Amino acid sequence: MKGGMSSSMCLLVSIIITAASLLSSPVASDLVISKLDRRVDLTSQIVRVTSTLKVKCTGPEPVSDVLVAFPEHQTKFMNLLLSTASEGKGKPSAGSVSIRPVQPDGVPPSYAWFLLTLPKQLGKGESITLNVFAAFTRILQPFPEKITQGEDQMVVFKDSGYFLSPYLVKVQSLTFRLPEGKVESYTKMENSKLSGSEIKYGPYENVPAFQQSPVAIHFVNNLPFVVAKELVREIEVSHWGNVQVTEHYNLFHGGAQSTGEFSRLDFQARGKGPAAFRSLVAKLPARAHSIYYRDAIGNISTSNIYGDTSKTLLEIEPRYPMFGGWRTSFTIGYGLPLQDYLFHSDGKRLLNFTFGCPMDDVVVEKLLVKIVLPEGSTNISASVPFPVQQSEETKFSHLDMVGRPVVVLEKRNVVPEHNLPFQVHYKFSKFSLLREPLMLITGFFLLFVACITYMNADLTISKFSPSYLAKLQWDEVQAAIQQVQNIIYRSLTIHDKLEGSLRDLSRTGDVQVCKAVRKTADSSFKELSKELKPLLTFLQSSPQALPIFSKVDDLVAKERDLQEKMMLKHSTVVDSYEKKSGRDIENKIVSIQQKISALRKELDELLDIIDEI
Repeated sequence: MKGGMSSSMCLLVSIIITAASLLSSPVASDLVISKLDRRVDLTSQIVRVTSTLKVKCTGPEPVSDVLVAFPEHQTKFMNLLLSTASEGKGKPSAGSVSIRPVQPDGVPPSYAWFLLTLPKQLGKGESITLNVFAAFTRILQPFPEKITQGEDQMVVFKDSGYFLSPYLVKVQSLTFRLPEGKVESYTKMENSKLSGSEIKYGPYENVPAFQQSPVAIHFVNNLPFVVAKELVREIEVSHWGNVQVTEHYNLFHGGAQSTGEFSRLDFQARGKGPAAFRSLVAKLPARAHSIYYRDAIGNISTSNIYGDTSKTLLEIEPRYPMFGGWRTSFTIGYGLPLQDYLFHSDGKRLLNFTFGCPMDDVVVEKLLVKIVLPEGSTNISASVPFPVQQSEETKFSHLDMVGRPVVVLEKRNVVPEHNLPFQVHYKFSKFSLLREPLMLITGFFLLFVACITYMNADLTISKFSPSYLAKLQWDEVQAAIQQVQNIIYRSLTIHDKLEGSLRDLSRTGDVQVCKAVRKTADSSFKELSKELKPLLTFLQSSPQALPIFSKVDDLVAKERDLQEKMMLKHSTVVDSYEKKSGRDIENKIVSIQQKISALRKELDELLDIIDEI
């Protein structure tokens, strides 16, 4: 209790010191907020605060700056701060308001101060209306931090019932908009009430500077807390008529952590899982085409596309429902017509594209936008409506020689309000457009020339080299051996015909026919012997044939022995038929037949050996 009182006393002392230091300055003493309306949107994971301030100058000196402050616990999660000015409700804008952080003297570090520079000075009695918009992430704290599958997700939001201001506020009100009317508890103040899905505080009158009254709201928020750990958007420009967009997502559910076992039956049949999200919707340009959605496993078919003349909606479903703390990664891609995004301006080409994530209420912790320009692009510059880190790299693709320049834009803590158009200016000559077609034509031309040259060129080392002559001699030896083998096969065919004539003789007894076959065989053997003689002479004289000539010579000798034995058998059988002594034929030729069979087997073996060599 004492610790709480001492911290309260310290806070009170710091507020008094801050008020005294600021009230002593002309800015604080000459301004009054005559009316202030603050609206806090808590319908998603992104807290959006819109404050409308009617500022009036009451001092004699003109004023051109207004101070606004935010607590430190909110400032470190601030993603965006914007402000516009107008002369009053329903009137046109009075001009832009520049914002820069400042640190006034004597201000405690528990507040972050921003200086709003007005479009024109305020004289005594003049007033201006300021609209200040701020977006915050990760300031909705899940409570409890862990829930089971069937429980609702509840979050706590803490703020002040009074606007933190160094000026007197004559009238102010505060409205909290909730996703639904389920409120566990909220801080009750004077003139506070819960109405449906809204909690209203005020109006409060004549609130002094630095007046604070902490409020906390504990409510149900089952809307998707989708957070992209990293999103890489690659926009590849082709001057042949297409802009290819590829987006790599690494998502997780940033809400209350899921605990306990997951039951798909309870999720699908009984609807248990109110805090999980099943699908996401990406808003793509109306003329998007060739759309795909895949992950590391492959293409995912659980997606639908809807569209009209103004947009194309891509509804995607991960492979499993996303509960608190669960993660998933996937890629979507699509093509766009070039003429909708690339323009010519002052001799340069201008690419106009949107910066942020195409999905609503997705918080991106790290966004990389890579604009891949055609090879040969020069004088590259990017124009983005808010601060980003810019760098350049090179990407190599098909038919590239020096690579394609890539403009890399990096920004952290991106919210949907950052999804604004940005421009990339660059120069690109028409000749560079013809570089790849000319490269293809030249490449094919050189390929055909090389093929023609190869087909007509003599690539031998030398016709008189020893290796070339040795190869020619071996080719001649192989041809001669092949001819010898053919002659042997023809001789064996003649032997078969002689055997066939003997079988016919035993069946018909016609001796004259058998003698005629033998006479034809004699003349054929003589012709084959004439053909064989020069071949053997060549092989005997060739050095290349020395390893195989002995086998060839043995083959020829065996064949001649076979001829002699075959002729002897034939003569013996024919003589026996002429002398009418057919009963003794088998006894006469049995030994001859055994020698014929042995020689025929030896011939077959020699032919096989020569074939292997």
